Amino acid sequence: MRANVPILSGIARRRTLLHVSFWLTILIILTVIYGAGMPGYGLALGVVAMFMPIHIFYFYCIAYFLIPRFFNRKRYVEFVIYLILCIIVSTLLFRLLEILVADPIVYAAVRKTDPAFVWVKLQGSFREQLSRPVYLINAFEQTNIFVWIALSIKFFKMWFERRQAVIEAELNFLKGQLHPHFLFNTLNNLYALTLTQSPQSPAVVMGLAEILRYMLYEANTDIVELERDIRIVESYIELEKIRYEERLDINFSINGLTPGFKIAPLLILPLVENAFKHGVSEQVGQAWINMDLRIKNNNLKFKISNSKPETAVRETGKHHVSIGLANVRKRLDILYPSAHQLKILEEEDVFAVILEIELDKRLEI
Repeated sequence: MRANVPILSGIARRRTLLHVSFWLTILIILTVIYGAGMPGYGLALGVVAMFMPIHIFYFYCIAYFLIPRFFNRKRYVEFVIYLILCIIVSTLLFRLLEILVADPIVYAAVRKTDPAFVWVKLQGSFREQLSRPVYLINAFEQTNIFVWIALSIKFFKMWFERRQAVIEAELNFLKGQLHPHFLFNTLNNLYALTLTQSPQSPAVVMGLAEILRYMLYEANTDIVELERDIRIVESYIELEKIRYEERLDINFSINGLTPGFKIAPLLILPLVENAFKHGVSEQVGQAWINMDLRIKNNNLKFKISNSKPETAVRETGKHHVSIGLANVRKRLDILYPSAHQLKILEEEDVFAVILEIELDKRLEI
């Protein structure tokens, strides 16, 4: 429990600093605006500072009381009623402070430099000044303009945080979907080897353990070393070579892969798995898979093509609906929304996938 205190304190300090900075910025902006029409900026600063508690009270009443208690709970009628009440109270407080304190101070300062100055705004009794619509409207405008700028920032922050939470939940779901999908297929491979009492079964178990270790412990981060991700792909290929032996012709060329490149984990492996599952495993005779990976100027291009079975029943779009490809497409749309291309090409005897990613343009989640 003690370890969490500095973290919470740090977050609280940052939030406090942001809020203080915002209101200081508003204070400076208003001082510059009103100082141009007053005898001095010092006077303008003092007058504006008088009204700041009203702005601050108005904002925090809406942002941290009305929104959480009514708006977020979909109690919209009550929210609107209390919001209107806040607007009326804040406007009246602003106008009262003008009449009783601020305007007399400004008027006295102006009279020192211009004794003949007459301010129509101060004419009439207290009740007459308070009831003049033009000055009430002016008080309403001055009370609301910056407060609603702050509230707009608040609403945008709420929307952004909720959007991030939805994206993270979807990514976690997609990752969770990928793990059992891969495990199911690999266990099927292992089962086929054990049926024949293959001496290579222990090697498959060890290879599977390495891949699962990567999935469970290393691939849980937002980004991984591309070199490590490709090594896992190569480990998977070695497992499949054990299963298919001589009837599989596989080629994997790699160019430009050096340490330092980063990528979201498990984007390439499902494409390779898909080629084995829907190409080689469904083909009785000789099968082939060709893969080419190239990295240049932070641009990755991965092309994988595989033979298609001649006698199997071919359904239109069969590869398109595979869990692996659908998973990759969704994750790419989330993580590299405008920095990727995923092309799927299908002919009578060849199925190919071309993936291009701008590695340095991953969306931060």
